[in-house]
Amino acid sequence: MAISRARKEELVAQYTELLENSNGFIIVTSNGLTVHQTEALRAKVREANGTYVRAKNTLFRMALDNAGWDLPDDLIQGPVNVAFSVDNFPGVAKAVLDYIGDREMLVEDKAHVTAGIMAEEILDAKKVEALSKLPSLDELRAEIAGLLVQPATGLVTVLDSATGQLVNVLQAYIKDREDGEAA
Repeated sequence: MAISRARKEELVAQYTELLENSNGFIIVTSNGLTVHQTEALRAKVREANGTYVRAKNTLFRMALDNAGWDLPDDLIQGPVNVAFSVDNFPGVAKAVLDYIGDREMLVEDKAHVTAGIMAEEILDAKKVEALSKLPSLDELRAEIAGLLVQPATGLVTVLDSATGQLVNVLQAYIKDREDGEAA
């Protein structure tokens, strides 16, 4: 069923906005995905702070031109879905690959990652997979916070120990003085 010109313009604007607000995106060939599976994958990508859309190839190419992205035509063939990353490309890649991999669909004739684009660099499927194994932004923040807190915790422990030793020395001194005065 053909879509109206107004709807086409609306989709191009939507795709362009997603491209402009993302730090990268993943192209997924969606062969073999049912509507239910696509919705479940969309939910997983949303959890990773991304957006997953079924793209009309010609309209998506127009949006790529509008946003200034240069992408080879061979990456956008057949039924294409796009997972846009707002601020966590590794997390979005992990969500996509985990979902597809968990369903044993990660084969050439079924759903698979075609490519990823991050920081204007085209990544093949293996590079997208490698990026998906990186820790998420939240995990990195937690690690950094742990590294910052760890020395402070050690310092508190040393100061607490030193204070306890000082109290012990003072108590021994007072006891010694009291024993000296009593004699």
